[in-house]
Amino acid sequence: MDYKKSEAKDWGRERIRGQWTTMMTPFTKEDELDEEGLGRNIEHLLKLGTKGMGFSWNMGEFWSLTHEERLRLLKIVPDLVKGRAEIAFQVTNTSLKEIVEMCKMAENLGYGFVILAAPYIMTKTEEQVADFVSKVADKTEIGIAFYNSPQFGITMGAKGLAKLAEIRNLIAIKEASFNMQLGIDTHLLAGEKAVVSVPDEEVFFFEEYYGFHQQAMFANTSDWRFDTAASHNYVNFVDLATNGKLEEARKLYPRIKPVKMISRKWWSRLAGRTGGALPVQMVKYWGEVMGLTHGHARPPVAPMTEEEKAELKRDLEKAGLVKNSSG
Repeated sequence: MDYKKSEAKDWGRERIRGQWTTMMTPFTKEDELDEEGLGRNIEHLLKLGTKGMGFSWNMGEFWSLTHEERLRLLKIVPDLVKGRAEIAFQVTNTSLKEIVEMCKMAENLGYGFVILAAPYIMTKTEEQVADFVSKVADKTEIGIAFYNSPQFGITMGAKGLAKLAEIRNLIAIKEASFNMQLGIDTHLLAGEKAVVSVPDEEVFFFEEYYGFHQQAMFANTSDWRFDTAASHNYVNFVDLATNGKLEEARKLYPRIKPVKMISRKWWSRLAGRTGGALPVQMVKYWGEVMGLTHGHARPPVAPMTEEEKAELKRDLEKAGLVKNSSG
């Protein structure tokens, strides 16, 4: 940490900008952490122009990692990134003690902030979530970003999120309910208290009408799924939009939308058959096709079929993201 707790909100406003990526957690064939693969993935992402990296996210499979694996991941990331991008780590857990342990480690290891969602299973009301987040904040110095997502069993409303944003070291909110109006309302009610990010590119096109501004796309997998070493349309779009250059961003958006439609097709197909579970297996395979090292997704996520993999690869070939393997 290079700021005091009392400076956390100012630090977040200054440093959480542009495109932040969600890093997958790669596994070897033996189902161990693939630390070398993670290092290669980080090097690839740095070349795309991404401003920050989030580790142990939902897509990063924190829910499948042992406590020891999670602490190992927390420890090795700073050495791999070497200060070349901002880094954050998700500490969500049902154990307050374990969350505080990870927060204190993150403070000492040089992370910019941590990500915290509702402690699933036992929080059924917004008041319970707010009380839990406050307890974490009281016991830690590091800045906290709250992750609002139905994946954790409860979705906070905009008024509840605005109340959370009053916490001294609550510096950001990722409003990932997949409800655009809730995202907009969160910007309007909480945007002056914390950095608010809705992980949907189309949110930028509502800014002028409603009078808010989103300064960060925080965080998603679209940079390394949509961009290549030779073409950075996605990261460039986010950079333009988060810097308020909406007209230029609008002109670039048509280059992104065809790939977004492929993503929506596969996201809907796989999430739809699991009641809304994040399609980690699809995102991991997509990354493999793009040249990253991801390996398998752990249970209870079911792997894609070989037929599905072939179809997705054909879609990416038609979009020009990868070369046609048949020549």
